[in-house]
Amino acid sequence: MLVAEKENETGITEFILLGLRNPGELQPFLFLLFLVIYLVTVIGNILIIVLVAADQHLHTPMYFFLGNLSCLETCYSSTILPKMLTSLLTGDRTITVSCCLTQYYFFGSCVGVETFLLAAMSYDRYLAICRPLFYTSIMNSKFCFQLMAGVWINGLIVNSIVVSLLAQLSFCGSNIIDHYLCDLTPLEKLTCSDPTLFKHIVLLLSFVFTIPPFLLTFSSYVCIIASIITIQSTVGRQKAFSTCSSHLMVVCLFYGTLIIVYMFRDTPTMTHLNKIFSMFYTILTPLANPLIYTLRNKEVHKALSRVLMKFTIVWGKCP
Repeated sequence: MLVAEKENETGITEFILLGLRNPGELQPFLFLLFLVIYLVTVIGNILIIVLVAADQHLHTPMYFFLGNLSCLETCYSSTILPKMLTSLLTGDRTITVSCCLTQYYFFGSCVGVETFLLAAMSYDRYLAICRPLFYTSIMNSKFCFQLMAGVWINGLIVNSIVVSLLAQLSFCGSNIIDHYLCDLTPLEKLTCSDPTLFKHIVLLLSFVFTIPPFLLTFSSYVCIIASIITIQSTVGRQKAFSTCSSHLMVVCLFYGTLIIVYMFRDTPTMTHLNKIFSMFYTILTPLANPLIYTLRNKEVHKALSRVLMKFTIVWGKCP
């Protein structure tokens, strides 16, 4: 049996992820549930990436950003769910310190990239609906590629700074992480170093690189909703709202649960609730992305039909 507690002066080499604290009899059910979620998430998001790349009708800024979002959500799920599935299948909840920091690096980077990416998508919809005459000139291919390069680079660099500072902290005492992933707050609790400077730097980086994209996203959708209300054509209003409602659902689910997890005071009750709320933006949002954008989007349906038709024709010509 694993020793959960070590002497305070002894350095920790591995952590124990408590996970969801589910009874043993529920593990097979949860394993199958999360396995299905993982497969649907990965297959659905990869399908969107293939459609955006293969169909010329989807070579527009909105679907270019959607393809990037699908790529991000695939990375998101692949960072968290394989370890969770392994723990549910084998019962082994241990994770080395280096693997834990690696998992947090990719997880935190995905969170950072998504904040910028959602802001870019909201700005794209703002220009398309509120400034249609300037949309083509602003959202050209060069600007879109530069914007996405900046989004990914910023998210990766910011979290590299956080993880490098986190790696300098010493961990001793308890090695139990009451979570199903290596997150920042549980790791801070286990350090025996003085985390004051670390917390201040993380708070500053979080403010600088999270609040601006959130305000841009929020203000963009306020302007979008105001513009949609003024559209006189019922058909035009429904089309505009249908396009933006999908984006808005993802934004509300992501930011709503993110704010609850990181802004509310950490108490024993909130620790359990935070694990539940964390599942929304770490597991359910990547799952919701392909479902929302494929089930509610006629252009994606048409693109899928065209790609399948091309595939059928090519397959039929094969000897």
